[in-house]
This record gives sequence, structure tokens and C-alpha cells, in this order.
Amino acid sequence: MLTAGDLVLDPATRRVARGGVEIDVSAREFDILALLMARAGQCVTRYQILDEVWDGETDLRSNVIDVYIANLRGKVDNRSAGTPSRPSAAPATDSVRTVADMAVRWRRLPLRVRLIAGFAAAMLVVLTGAGAFVYLRVRYALDRRLDADLTAEHAAVTAAQHDGTLGPRNPAVVSGGLYQILDPAGTVLQAGPGLTGRPLLTATQVAAARNTAVRTDRGTLLPISTEPLRVLATPLPPGATGAAGQPAVVVVAVRRDQRDEALRELIAQLALANLAALAVASVVGYRLARAALDPVERYRAQAARIAGGAAGIRLDIAPGDDELTRLGRTLNDMLAALDTALQRERRFISDASHELRTPLTLLAAELEAALRAAATDTTALITLADTLLAVDVQPGPTPSTPPADLPGTLAPIVQRHRHAAGLTDGMLRIDLGPVPAVRIDPARLERIATNLLDNALRHGTPPITVATATADGWVRLTVHDTGPGMPAEFVPHAAERFARAGTALETTGQPGA
Repeated sequence: MLTAGDLVLDPATRRVARGGVEIDVSAREFDILALLMARAGQCVTRYQILDEVWDGETDLRSNVIDVYIANLRGKVDNRSAGTPSRPSAAPATDSVRTVADMAVRWRRLPLRVRLIAGFAAAMLVVLTGAGAFVYLRVRYALDRRLDADLTAEHAAVTAAQHDGTLGPRNPAVVSGGLYQILDPAGTVLQAGPGLTGRPLLTATQVAAARNTAVRTDRGTLLPISTEPLRVLATPLPPGATGAAGQPAVVVVAVRRDQRDEALRELIAQLALANLAALAVASVVGYRLARAALDPVERYRAQAARIAGGAAGIRLDIAPGDDELTRLGRTLNDMLAALDTALQRERRFISDASHELRTPLTLLAAELEAALRAAATDTTALITLADTLLAVDVQPGPTPSTPPADLPGTLAPIVQRHRHAAGLTDGMLRIDLGPVPAVRIDPARLERIATNLLDNALRHGTPPITVATATADGWVRLTVHDTGPGMPAEFVPHAAERFARAGTALETTGQPGA
């Protein structure tokens, strides 16, 4: 069972679930996800995916791996539409991250941040390299001093061993006192004070020291060791006594306390100095980046004003001849060229307007002819007005008046107006409900309907609805539009003869009566 957060993969059943919700993946996607989860937190290369999932059969140059990784990320992170990979309340995260994602995130950072980060990283490398160089040189000098002391101590111990005077009272070795005489098995035969219990060398080092000199260190610089020693082991020269007549090894050591303390102090000082230098360098880099990018931001702000319609604006260019100054001059030259082109276009429009005056005059004459042709329509309107005046003086229906079919009479009238005005069925609707036959002259009914429809078409706004209904024994004909209607103060006088709204002579937006 492999787990990564709330993502669970079961190799036995080949099932994948996240947050308790099972994810439907293909066999290849399952193998890729198993490989990535087995190496969670590590960087898996394309070569490794090819070798372990495809057995090297897929061409590395193809985008097969990219497609599979994209599909897998969509399913695992619930980015694919219709894929219920986990509960919707769970936030989407990048479970599978690629190097390309990191590059995209880096490119999305502001340029100033990237410059400072790059400068700080370069300074960190330089300061680390310089600190490492200083540390190695100081350590080399201290080690040479230790080696010189170790060589002198080794010479004294070897001479005393050769003379048979080796012991605690020998002045030649009392100053150090850190020595051991070992037999070929590594057993301590003779030792200075404090070194009698255990050998300073391992069995492998003893075997090597029987043939050549061996230098080694005991204890570490960090963490601090309680017994830091520099050790030198050499085979005893011919003629020296050994255990049971066998060749022996002489081991001499000097303490490294002062050397290690000096190196630790040096490391601390270098770390503090490098951090301070890095901080100063970062501040300097920030100011340099800001100073370098301020003109660019200024150019951007002024370009935004120009794009907003401001005219006659040029970029403020600082004196000098650097790259940004030359860029500003080039942009100003471009703006000047654009202004010249705009002026040329305006002159062209002005000239074209003069050239169009003659054809427009001819067009005006043609329009006058068209207006004269509209006199026929005016005559028709006069006729309509006469008809409206005649409506009031005509006698009403009598018992001998034959009943008229109201829906049958209105339908053709509505259709005729719909066709004449170019309206659709939805713009001029008809809603003729079931009504009884009415005693009315069909011609008079047609004039009433025509007048109402003409008024709605001229002064109202579509959609217009023509409806019939029965109320209290009367048949009601309604023509309704969505126009502004008549002023409230005019409504009581709308049915009077020759009554007109106050603005009727000035606008067609108000219906008259």
C-alpha cells in the first residue's frame, strides 16, 4: 500500500483513491503513479519512467509521457471535467509537479524579484567559494604546524624507542606524552599516560602502518569531539625492539584542540561575514534593479496614458546614452510617426468630405423628390382624419343591423398591418378570444381597428397585442403596445374631439386622440 497525503494506491487490487473517493485510471497511468509515489519527494527523470513503465520502448523525443502526466494530474488533482476524483470541498493542489511547472512559476515572478534573486544567488556562490578558499588555506596552514609538531614528537619517540629509554621520565617525550607502541595485532605494548587502554589505530590501519607511514585524525571538527587527535603511525626502524621479536608500529599523536577551535571560530566568522555581505549585496542589487527598471515603469505609465486617448504626450527620457535612453528615443520617434500618420488621415478625411459635397447635394435633391412622392401618403392621412371626424356623427347600430363576426373581421386587418410594417408575429400579436357576434357596421369596425393599429404603430413601441374579450355583456377590443403612453393629465381629455397632447406636434413619442 502506497500513500502520499490523502492519496492511496493499492498495488494488489490496482485501485487508487483520494480522500476516500476512488479515481479511475488506466493501467499505464497506474504504473506511472505507482512509480512516482514510490519515490515521493524525489525527482524522477523521463529516462526512469521510460525504463520502468515502458521498458524503454517509447521514443524519448515524443510527448507520450507529457500526455500521460497531464491526464494523471487532471484526475488526481480533480481538474478534469466530469472526473469525481475527490470531494469538491477538498482544495486542488499540485500532487505531481514537473520541472516545467517550476520554470513557469519562476517566469511569472516580477522581473525585479528575478533580478534580485539571481544576483543574490550569484553573490551567495561567490561568497561561499571565497569562504571555502579562506577556510582551506587556514586549515592547511594549521595542519602544517600540527604536522611539524607531530614529526618532531615522532622523531623523539622513535629515538627513545631505539635507545631503550622510552618512558614517562624521558624528557624527550614528556612534553607530548601521546604515543603508543603496537604489535602487529594492534595490541598496545607501551603507551604514554592516558593512552594505555585502547589503540589509536584500527586493525586495517595497523596492517598498513607496518609497511608505510599512516596519517589519520580522530574526532570531528563538528560536532565538537572530546578527544581530537592528529595521529602518525610508522613501522619501527630496523634494530628497534619489538614484541616477541616481531615488527612493531610506533604511533604518535598531538591534540587538535586549538586547531579545531580556530577553525570553528573561522567558520562562524565567515558565516556571519558572508551573511552580512549577502544582505548588503541584496540591498545594493535591489536598488540597482529598481534604478534600472524605474524608467521602464515610467515609460509604461506614459504609454498607458497615450493608449487612453491623451494626445501630444512623449516619454520622459533621462539624459544619457544607455540602452533604456535609446529605447525611449526610439519609442518617441514611433509616437511621432503615429501622430504624423494620424494627421495625414485627418487631412484625407477632410479632403474626402469636400469631395462628397456634390454627390450629397444630388442625394438631397433625390430626397426632395422622394418627399414629394410622400404627398400621396399625406393625402391618405387627411382621408383618415376625415374618417375619424365622421365616426362621431354616424348613427349607432340598430336592431336591423346584421351581427358582425369580430374575429373574422379583425384577423385580416391585423395581418395587413403586420405585412405593411414588416413586423413578425411576435411583434404584432393577435389574441382573439371567444366573443359573441356584435351588431356593428363592418366598415365602421374596420375603421376603428385601423385607427387604433395605426396609432399604436406610429406612437407606440412593439410588441403590439390586439385582443378581444367579453366583460359585463359588452365586447371589448383592446390594442396594447409598450410605448410611453399619454400624459396622465391628458387622459381625461383623450376622448374629446380634436384633443391633442401638448407635445404631439413636436414628437411622435406621444399618441394623440
